[in-house]
Order: sequence, then C-alpha cells, then structure tokens
Amino acid sequence: MKKIDAIVKPFKLDDVREGLSTIGITGMTATEVKGFGRQKGHTELYRGAEYVVDFLPKVKIEIVVRDDQVEECIEAIIKASRTGKIGDGKIFVSDVARVVRIRTSEENEEAI
Repeated sequence: MKKIDAIVKPFKLDDVREGLSTIGITGMTATEVKGFGRQKGHTELYRGAEYVVDFLPKVKIEIVVRDDQVEECIEAIIKASRTGKIGDGKIFVSDVARVVRIRTSEENEEAI
C-alpha cells in the first residue's frame, strides 16, 4: 500500500476529488495548509504599506491506495490540478506499513 500526499491550489480541490472519483477512489482527507516553494509568495499593499505574504494557501490531499492504483491516482491528480503556472503543487508517495479500520478491525487492503 502507498500513501499519496498531494499539495494543490485550493480552487482545484473539487476537480481533483472528481478526477479521483472517476477512477474509483472514494476516500480522501483534505486539509487547508500554507506553504511556498519556488513561488515564494508575493507582496501586497495594506493601508499604504507593502508587506510580503510568504506562505500561500494550499490544500493537502491524503489518500492511501493499493500499489497497483498509484500511477492511475497520480495521473488523475496531475490532470485535474495542472494549470501550467508556478505553484501548481507537488505529489509525494510513501509506503504504508499497516492500515486498520477502527469500526470493524479490518486491516490493510480490506481497510482501505
């Protein structure tokens, strides 16, 4: 099993959810986060004074899938979230050692 963490622009969340739904992924966690990479933030004007906004709003999507679903998930996320502009985000894939569904005590692939 693998965990996919995707950091995307907030307005792309619904598109990503729909894209994942079309390939059969029904469970995900989304969290509002802030961060920056090459985008590095921007300056804004407030009451006549300029200030730098270092951390930009993003959404972190977390999904746990079977190994054979990883590539399809990555492609769906990229297709749904790509704008072609800086700040589109990143996808991280890591191994998951164990999953337990609390309600039924099912484990691993049966639990996802």
